[in-house]
Amino acid sequence: MIQSAVLKLTVAYLAMIMALSISFSITLYRISSSELSHGLRRPAGLPVFVETSMYDFDTFRETRMSEGRQNLKNNLIILNVITFSAGLAASYLLARKTLEPIADAMKSQMQFTADASHELRTPLTAMQTEIEVALRDKHLAKDEARALLQSNLEEVEKLRHLSDGLLRLAQQRNQSLKDSKAEVISIAKEAIRRVHKRADAKKITIDQTVPGGLTVRGDEASLTEVIAILLDNAIKYSDKKTTIKVAAKLNGNFIEIRVSDHGMGITKEDMPHIFDRFYRADASRTKTDAGGYGLGLSIAKKIIDAHGGAIAVESSSKKGSTFLVKLHKA
Repeated sequence: MIQSAVLKLTVAYLAMIMALSISFSITLYRISSSELSHGLRRPAGLPVFVETSMYDFDTFRETRMSEGRQNLKNNLIILNVITFSAGLAASYLLARKTLEPIADAMKSQMQFTADASHELRTPLTAMQTEIEVALRDKHLAKDEARALLQSNLEEVEKLRHLSDGLLRLAQQRNQSLKDSKAEVISIAKEAIRRVHKRADAKKITIDQTVPGGLTVRGDEASLTEVIAILLDNAIKYSDKKTTIKVAAKLNGNFIEIRVSDHGMGITKEDMPHIFDRFYRADASRTKTDAGGYGLGLSIAKKIIDAHGGAIAVESSSKKGSTFLVKLHKA
């Protein structure tokens, strides 16, 4: 489909180039022919004895004009052939470059749809299986029915989280972020407030060392979501009764925010993929009860990219992770 579009766009570009080239050639031919005719006209005031002694000047003039026009035509044809060849190559390259973002978007959309379908299928299949088994049991007890409903409710909650994540990704793609000042300490405090219940449940301490006076350019609500995502991620993969640190400092024209934990860390194999949608390191997930659909870090990266910042991670397996966010200072 994309290749067909590239060929069509190439033809369109080439048609425009050749239309301009041919129009220019026709105009140049007419102007040059006029100048050639003017340059070869009979000189005014030529004496009669010269006219009678010279060979037919009109014949000479027509011959030279014919030769000049033919040479001009040949040169213009060569020029247009060269223009066609160069234009064909340039048009193809330009068409591919023009459609490259669309091709990437289509590829990403197809992958996204496939991944989303896979993630949706798992809880739906679990719910369907449990319900079918329960319906076959003619002596289903009240406690068993309650357990079934509780299990289905958990799956519905998972689906809600998935749909919320997908919605945030879609919104982030088209969101116009505010270009205003945001206090880093306010961002950190609000992000910690959002996750403190989950931290308390695992008896995890969040140590915040963000000095006042640090401001960044961007939307405070979106940046707060980023830090909350990083903290939530750290809580999920940290052991109980450990400490998570949130720190910030000024570094040149950027403000660096670090979220560090003492959790299981990230392996070298998983490191290049952690910001991919739906990516989850299976080996790590088997050792914890962490849920989720692998959308959080992808959302965080999209928000930081929209702010013109950068997000990176330093980690090693079983030694914890440190996420580094760099944003322009205000």
